[in-house]
Amino acid sequence: MCAKTASPQGLKWFQDIRFGMFIHWGLYSLIAHGEWVMHTEKISVSEYEKLAPQFNPVKFNADEWVSIAADAGQKYMIITSRHHDGFSMYDTALSDYKITNTPFKRDPLAELADACARRHDVKLGLYNSLLDWHHPAYRFRAESGLAWTDYVAFLHGQVRELCSDFGEISAVWFDGDWPAQLLSDDNRHFLPGGSFEYEKLYEMIHTLQPDAVVVNNRHAEPIVGEDIQGFEQDLPGQNTAGFNAEKIFDLPLETCMTINDHWGVAADDDNHKSTRHLIHTLVRGAAAGSNYLLNVGPTALGQILPAHSLRLREMGGWLRLYGESVYGTRAGAMAATGDIVSTRADSVHYVHILNYNSDVVAIKDAPADIQHATLLRDGSDVKMTRKEDTLLLTVPYFQRDPIDTVIRLTV
Repeated sequence: MCAKTASPQGLKWFQDIRFGMFIHWGLYSLIAHGEWVMHTEKISVSEYEKLAPQFNPVKFNADEWVSIAADAGQKYMIITSRHHDGFSMYDTALSDYKITNTPFKRDPLAELADACARRHDVKLGLYNSLLDWHHPAYRFRAESGLAWTDYVAFLHGQVRELCSDFGEISAVWFDGDWPAQLLSDDNRHFLPGGSFEYEKLYEMIHTLQPDAVVVNNRHAEPIVGEDIQGFEQDLPGQNTAGFNAEKIFDLPLETCMTINDHWGVAADDDNHKSTRHLIHTLVRGAAAGSNYLLNVGPTALGQILPAHSLRLREMGGWLRLYGESVYGTRAGAMAATGDIVSTRADSVHYVHILNYNSDVVAIKDAPADIQHATLLRDGSDVKMTRKEDTLLLTVPYFQRDPIDTVIRLTV
């Protein structure tokens, strides 16, 4: 029998955890102009290859990275094993263009897998690029004499390594196969030369890693074998970025976003979002039934930016008080507004009051069987009345949280 999806326990685990760390890290970190720098600055393969002998992230510490994620309340991390530049960040047997052939020599993915296995509270997931600006069978078939099938064999071989060499993994996350209409004229030559043979690829993953979910950032309707519908730089149902599917399909959801404006480290990007904004995005995502995969772009030396680790740990502090209203929850039963969202866990509902207009918070169409309202923070009673189809919660200033006041509603 073909393994078409992740296991039920894998899917449930993924939906329950709600918060993860995305990590974009590679040779591009040396230039510090973002992860697309090879393309945006039109760097040739031969010139870009000169970065490899310079890459020596001596300050990389897997335990520190996993500790930052754990302190943030993040339950999984997805790291780039190979991004679009074609450089492998682990000791692949299928390419010499890899981190173990740099002065660093070590395999950071193996070290992260060990760190995650020791802690048990953060699981490792692996990103793999479907396109490759370096591989001759992807981009330079006419010059190299290679065929598209050579690239597909390389891609599938690397995914087999990722599913076999790092113990239990939580996810395989693909990127780089986008609808042609999303590509500008100057990057249409990055369209694939044929099929990625997804059916075989996904079946291999689900066979080797039964609990791992498959995510493919294709900005389109998920196909058989893809376990999660993903959104990039947008919450589900939104399309401010201009390339997300607005229709929400019947799958678990995930939204990936940056803390500032770039995925890979960018030296001149100081537009770091506030902790309050990040927490609001987390709970708005949970209220829509979505995980929040929040990105960091480590430096060429292997350090997560202090501005990012600070915000992540502040989010973890908030989650230690209010995590019950996020972890293990599903989309809220009450419609989200600009000021209020809700989550639920079975018959318990959580109202997140993000902004205040007055002490009385009005909630339309709340479940009729709600009988009691308390502050999640300390269990103190919250005054609750009904007026026709509206639930009224009275929350004076001394009961409010400066970031998000969470009310627990029970039947």
